[in-house]
Amino acid sequence: MKNLLLITLMLFTSLSLFAQDEKKKVNPWKTLSKITFKQQYDEFMGYDVDVPVFSQAVKDLEGKEIEIEGYIIPVEGYKQQSNFVFSAYPYNMCYFCGGAGPETVMEVNSEDDRLVYTSKPITIKGVLQLNSGDINKLMYTLNDAELVRIRK
Repeated sequence: MKNLLLITLMLFTSLSLFAQDEKKKVNPWKTLSKITFKQQYDEFMGYDVDVPVFSQAVKDLEGKEIEIEGYIIPVEGYKQQSNFVFSAYPYNMCYFCGGAGPETVMEVNSEDDRLVYTSKPITIKGVLQLNSGDINKLMYTLNDAELVRIRK
């Protein structure tokens, strides 16, 4: 009986620690949304454009490997995806088709041949790069991305 009580106590302690670890995980999309915009004249375009101003929390992620869950928005076909847009939301709700903001998408560069189009949410990891100077690119890029898992 004493052993059963000890095993039960250990099980609950382990589950409690696991739950605390899960709570500590920060959703990168939430952090990446901590931006503001300023109007800045763009000589090439000939008018004012919105330029992102990254919070310190976002700046702290630059150059670091992050793990993030989202959806593939294919740029070229539906086979292997080496360069694609990654969205916090599914295709019908993403920045390009729905009402989400530009902070909910990122460009992804990858050589991982396991990255093929799926409509299911996936988790990838890679090195985050910020962009506030080139209006022809998204403000976030994930380089050297690798597939971590596909949610079922």
